[in-house]
Amino acid sequence: MTNVIAVGLGITELPFATAAGYWRWVDLCEQGGVDSLWQTDRLVSREPILECMATMAALAGRTRRLKFGVNVVSLAMREPLLLAKQCATIDMLSEGRLLPGFGIGSPRGPEWAAMHLDSTIRGRVTDEALEVLRLLWTQDRVDYHGKHFKLTNASISPRPVQAQLPIWIGGASDAAIRRTARYGTGWQAGAETPAQLATIVAGIRAATIEAGRQIDDDHYGAAFPYHFGRADDPGIPQAMAAFTKRTGQAAEDYFAIGDATTILDRIAAYVDAGASKFILRPMARDEDGMMRGTRQLIDHVLPEISQRWPRPKKK
Repeated sequence: MTNVIAVGLGITELPFATAAGYWRWVDLCEQGGVDSLWQTDRLVSREPILECMATMAALAGRTRRLKFGVNVVSLAMREPLLLAKQCATIDMLSEGRLLPGFGIGSPRGPEWAAMHLDSTIRGRVTDEALEVLRLLWTQDRVDYHGKHFKLTNASISPRPVQAQLPIWIGGASDAAIRRTARYGTGWQAGAETPAQLATIVAGIRAATIEAGRQIDDDHYGAAFPYHFGRADDPGIPQAMAAFTKRTGQAAEDYFAIGDATTILDRIAAYVDAGASKFILRPMARDEDGMMRGTRQLIDHVLPEISQRWPRPKKK
């Protein structure tokens, strides 16, 4: 089976001054052939960041073709019954276009201290939440008695339109690999380079075999920021320096800065490493920059992707 290469766009901080600007960008993506839109989950911030589940619901009503997802929901910060209901509702209203991604959340996130949550148990809380989500989406009645969550005779309706609502798992640790193998229908990278991604994909494939499961080769994703221009353009050096300070990695190995060929070559490196789904993040600080970077991607990158990796014809 030939993997389908699909490119979506993601944002964290909101670079738009008004709702009208945001919707102009969404409309451009909808009309321009972008595969999907992705919102980062952040509850506590001084910077303007949209709440992810509310954003998914709004996108469901605004768009007709685009898929959309969260990269990724921090499950240890959310109540799973409410989240299961939100996902099912959004999937139903969008006629099956929701792509939920789940993870444990960064230990550096301000939410842990702000909400007085224990970040040291976030992995165990996440595993229980994933079990609860899967049960609520597939069973008429759920009785669950875990250490962190308990449900008695719980049910939701309507259920997701997608018979198997995707569960994309984020994270690169050994625990994340095991979590993906146990619960995931796909895996979404964070700040991994192509070489790092190849190692993780190989680990997930081995772990899924050991778990008696299988994840489609088409369900591995990569993500990276991009910029049409130079590395010394305004705002770019600061963004790269912040990334290196946060991760300890060389920004040059992760950011794609240059022209369409630079971006296509980076996508090709990830494809060779095992990825086929992409979340690209325009490096822009305002509406003009977001619109310009998105138009350049639509005009100069997406057509080349269609030529280099043509989608198989539907029977």
